[in-house]
Amino acid sequence: MDKLFLIDAYALIYRSYYAFINNPRINSKGLNTSAVMGFCNTLNEVLNKEQPSHIGVAFDHGLTFRNEAFPQYKAQREATPEDIKRSVPIIKDILTAYHIPVLQVDGFEADDVIGTLALKAGEQGVDTYMLTPDKDYAQLVDTNIFQYKPRYGSAGFDVLGVEEIKAK
Repeated sequence: MDKLFLIDAYALIYRSYYAFINNPRINSKGLNTSAVMGFCNTLNEVLNKEQPSHIGVAFDHGLTFRNEAFPQYKAQREATPEDIKRSVPIIKDILTAYHIPVLQVDGFEADDVIGTLALKAGEQGVDTYMLTPDKDYAQLVDTNIFQYKPRYGSAGFDVLGVEEIKAK
């Protein structure tokens, strides 16, 4: 049976970076590798535990149609930490080495890309797992579309289907 995993890259990168904020992982060249290490650990756990038949990692890419419609969209957000900015190309290189597609579309956020692909795959009967802690993804959960949510403050994941979302 086909099993598709769609990973929200920045959600996972930020989560990994801040998980080690009090004890950052620094390599011999002085680079903070917390985001890279956490992302790779999660990716490896999914690959080994879930053995997806298909996988893709979605990244936000540039300004979106939302910025055009509302110039203040996400203007209140803090700037991306430099350590995260330096980590993203490394993570993309790692994904290339794994032969895992980097999914990004000009003018759209990772959420848009994942949502579109999840709905299309779900319509075709593919069990689809959206790996993200973002609660907004709950609206996409359906019969064979699940949120694969990292547990807060501990190891492991919660798989949220229709009934789990209703219960929350």
